[in-house]
Formats: sequence, C-alpha cells, structure tokens
Amino acid sequence: MTQAERRMFLIQKLLDDAPQYHNLLIPQDTAGQKKLLRSLMNVRPPRQMEDDFLTVQDAYLQEETARKGVTDIADLTPVEPGIYLWQGDITTLKCGAVVNAANSGMTGCYVPCHGCIDNAIHTYAGVQLRLACAELMEKQGHEEPTGRARLTPAYNLPCDYVLHTVGPIIYGRVTQKDRELLASCYRSCLELAQRNKIKSVAFCCISTGEFHFPNDEAAKIAVDTVRQYKGDTEVIFNVFKNVDYEIYRELLG
Repeated sequence: MTQAERRMFLIQKLLDDAPQYHNLLIPQDTAGQKKLLRSLMNVRPPRQMEDDFLTVQDAYLQEETARKGVTDIADLTPVEPGIYLWQGDITTLKCGAVVNAANSGMTGCYVPCHGCIDNAIHTYAGVQLRLACAELMEKQGHEEPTGRARLTPAYNLPCDYVLHTVGPIIYGRVTQKDRELLASCYRSCLELAQRNKIKSVAFCCISTGEFHFPNDEAAKIAVDTVRQYKGDTEVIFNVFKNVDYEIYRELLG
C-alpha cells in the first residue's frame, strides 16, 4: 500500500468503527484526509481494534515519522555531562523514553487535532497507547495523582517507552505545593526510568502551556531537579517554542 492508500483504509475503518460518523465526507486533499484521520483517532474510546487495522496503522505512522525525520540521542551533543537541550518534535526523538504531560484521566487528549503534547504523543504512538493507559487506570481504580509517573510502551514512536506524568495546574499564583509537585514529576520519571533500566529520558516542558505554570520558573525547577536526581540517566530537555529554548539555554549555560 502507498501512504495514501493506507490513510484511506484507516479512515474508512475508523468511520465503520464509529456509527455516529458514518455520514462524514472524506476530503479529497491530503491535508484534509490527515486532519480527519487524526481527529478520528483522537476521539476514539480506548478499546481493541482488528489486527488488519493495526498492521496498516503501524506502517502508516512509522512512515509519517520517518518522513518528518528522526533525531537520535546518539547524534546530539550534551550541554553538560549527561544533559542535552534539543528543540523539536518530541514524537520524532529516538531515545529510551519520552515524557508525556498527561491529564489525570491518563488516556490522552480527546480534542480533535489539539496542539498539546498529549495529543501528539497519542496520535503518533497509535491507538494501542490509549488502550494501554486505560488498562492501567482500570487496574488502579482512580485518577492519576499529580506528581507521579507511569510507564507504557511507545508503540510506533521511535523511543522505547513513554513516561506519563500529571503536572500541577496553576489557577492563580504559583504556590510552594505547586513547585513541590512539579519537582516530583521530574523526580518520579527519573526514578521510574532507573528502576526499568532506561538509559535516557526526554522531558517536555511539564505543566507549562495548557497547565499555566510560568515557563521560566518551571524550567528552573526542571533543571534543578534533574541535576540532583538524574544519576547515570541521560536527560534531554526537549523544547518546542523559541521562548523555552532561550530559557533553558540560559539555565544550562
């Protein structure tokens, strides 16, 4: 199958899987089809999917990521021993684990094509990731507390694992409890990585953006916590926005 054929196959399977969307028109252009496919994946509840869908989905997502370009940690230069700063799309990063800034439900972002990292990671990992997270939550029996970390396979991402952590949401001024919880996110991810012998971890800017933690203060907490607890784990501070790159570059010298 070509990528276009795979995309149409996946769209049709997802439409068949969701009767409420049977009357949706499939766009003729590539961009429209990609947007529809991502939207259908984003809104799909966590449940099993047929093997033929998964086989085509996996091939499609891996090809899409390859076309975007994969960055290997082995090709990066540390800014200090064991610490890297890299600006780019975390879903294209090849390392031990990437960190997902999750919500307390832990099954990803259901808003079609939303710009958050949670949406991107679940989209390019594939529908298996949402099901894996739902199974963790069902076994746990309650929402994920802030400041902890959970581990899943990465499925179609170039990394090996995803570390999911729920950061504090800032509604007004930042409290000392907020700072402690954010530090706990970084520490919990590192501890979980070390227990599972994961050699490298890429952190996103946890709790900034949608969760409203001030970027500069969040970055300082991230750098201080990683320097204190990283041990032998290699850490990549992954940023997407220019403002975050400048903040981390100053903090890391």
